[in-house]
Amino acid sequence: MSTVSNHYYLLREEKSDLLSQRDAHWEACAFSRRSPAKETCNEDAVGIIRVDEETAVFAIADGCGGMRGGEQASEIALQVLANSIESNQSGPDRLRVAILDGIEQANRAVQELKIGAACTIAVVEYHRGTIRPYHVGDSMILVTGVRGRIRYQSVSHSPVGFAVESGMLAADEAMHHEDRHLVSNVVGDARMRIEIGPALVLSQRDTVIIASDGLFDNLSIDEVVGGLRKGKLAQALTSVTDLAYQRMLGIKDQPCKPDDLSVVAVRPLSLR
Repeated sequence: MSTVSNHYYLLREEKSDLLSQRDAHWEACAFSRRSPAKETCNEDAVGIIRVDEETAVFAIADGCGGMRGGEQASEIALQVLANSIESNQSGPDRLRVAILDGIEQANRAVQELKIGAACTIAVVEYHRGTIRPYHVGDSMILVTGVRGRIRYQSVSHSPVGFAVESGMLAADEAMHHEDRHLVSNVVGDARMRIEIGPALVLSQRDTVIIASDGLFDNLSIDEVVGGLRKGKLAQALTSVTDLAYQRMLGIKDQPCKPDDLSVVAVRPLSLR
């Protein structure tokens, strides 16, 4: 299913076409595809929310597998977030409040389903070349420069994610860890907390990557950065998602975790 309005795009498909959007200050490409290991629906959802010609919000929600209503949780989360942002009439200065309110409202709405549904969410606000990340769970936000330098990387809210961040577990070992699927913070839980990252001024060739865990469970950080940091954005994103999908089909001695796969990649067009 795809939902499109004047300001809001939601992707959820068995396999979506690459969605490309461009405004005066940014360009974005988004992709979503169902896991090759299942015939049930894609539980990921992707949102691109245009606030004005200088401001936008990019988001991914990933329904928790193994729990009822994962696809409902992810769709509700992004729709409630979009409604909160679109109801904000005070301009970009109030955008942070609208995003936080939207995630909190989404948390309550998912709980009100009363079926144990949950999802993760990763959100990036963009205004004239400055971003701020927000996340709940293990969908990752990554900012990389043209030479491959990682300028920002979110920490997954999971035992494995915290072990990597503390230095107790190497990143390559984490990709094969048996507890990789465990998440300790989700939308739909009364104990949910929102992690807010720093405001970051982008450089001209920086790329912002927002992805469900289907990407980073199958590709290393270096592979993702190497594939997305150069070339035209649409072509770069296609090459990375194609490689991740091939990994899910099984390549000897490589990570292989079939899962729904959703990615949004964003680059600034004007920094003034």
